Amino acid sequence: MHNSSEKYTFKITVVGDGQVGKTSLIQKFTEGNFQEEYIKTIGAQFSVYEMEIEGDFVTLFFWDIAGQDEFHFLRPSFYKDSKAAIIVYSLEENNLGKDSLKHILNWHDDILQFCGDIPVVVFANKVDLVDKENLVDTKILKIVKKRNFLEYYRTSAKTGEGVTQAFQAIIRELYIKYKALFKELRGKS
Repeated sequence: MHNSSEKYTFKITVVGDGQVGKTSLIQKFTEGNFQEEYIKTIGAQFSVYEMEIEGDFVTLFFWDIAGQDEFHFLRPSFYKDSKAAIIVYSLEENNLGKDSLKHILNWHDDILQFCGDIPVVVFANKVDLVDKENLVDTKILKIVKKRNFLEYYRTSAKTGEGVTQAFQAIIRELYIKYKALFKELRGKS
């Protein structure tokens, strides 16, 4: 009997300002845990996650790029070969939250420069720290629409809210895109 399982490997770059929760989100998704104390990412970290979709095997490499400006010179090499990107900002009602929202455009400009037009999802993180009832999405929805991002999700690395759904959205997008491409290429050979 013919085994029709395919194997896919995707590099997904995760960017955003320092302290918005990039590392915590990746850990929550890949390992199911949350670390309370902040540990600064130096340069970049990467995590591997394997899953099965429709009988195919998918390996994901999440590249967590340091958000601090002192690591800016390293970023071009970290972006290389990314198939998708996640931009994380903080919903906190403080300078970190306000600045990280403003900087989404800068992060996306970097992605366009070093990766081209790849799928991008925005994670509005730390939803557990704000009053969800009074949360207004107008600014982020304008950015998502203007920049043609796939979607944006409210997430909490601490409680897990929205984390799986948000990661699955980008993974599914890649899987569908590359499965169709793979099929097309196979049909031509």
